[in-house]
Amino acid sequence: MKAWTLTFVLAACFALCVGPFYWLAMAATHGNSDIFGATPKFTPGDQLGANTAKLEESIGLVHVLGNTLFVAVAQTSVALVVALLAGYAFAKFDFRGRNAFFVLLLSTLVIPGGVTIIPIFELMNDLGLIDSFPALILPNLTVPFGIFLMRQSLLAVPDELLDAARVDGAGELRVLWQVVVPVMRPVLAALAVFLFLGAGNDFLWPLIALRTPEMYTLPVALATLQGL
Repeated sequence: MKAWTLTFVLAACFALCVGPFYWLAMAATHGNSDIFGATPKFTPGDQLGANTAKLEESIGLVHVLGNTLFVAVAQTSVALVVALLAGYAFAKFDFRGRNAFFVLLLSTLVIPGGVTIIPIFELMNDLGLIDSFPALILPNLTVPFGIFLMRQSLLAVPDELLDAARVDGAGELRVLWQVVVPVMRPVLAALAVFLFLGAGNDFLWPLIALRTPEMYTLPVALATLQGL
């Protein structure tokens, strides 16, 4: 493929990917009449301040952003640690039932999320956690995909590297922190982005678990704007 053809294809793909985000950014600076008009507006308008003020008045934009950030950071941080520890155990420790437990873990990936909503809701309700942040965070602390990703990545870490650290007197936690974590930084970063975006964009479970507007996360709060 010639260079100019490749450049054209890449530019077209870039425009298709970035175009909708650019239009959304421009739409935020216009009023409803311009957004839903016959001619799309692709230039900045002068309504950004008014639109932001209306969002703050309607849903408490800063407050719900804080809620969303808190839930996403807390959920991502703990789930990342759980995935790393579980993946390390599955990859580097030979214990009875290891393969059976791992297969059981993988089998949960094929269970539709909707199947678990009612049991989780009843559990959270029995614990008195409905309409609280723990109700959003606790059910998502164990991410099977994250454990699978950590385990598969850790299998590529040479056992000799870990054994050398143990010979030097390092305990398992020190081996994990000073040897495994530096090697796994790219995978940990990728998983952190995946978990953070998933937590921040989650809509169905927060919609079910939260009752008061003060507890809403951003996706739930934005849904209340329909019809405005």
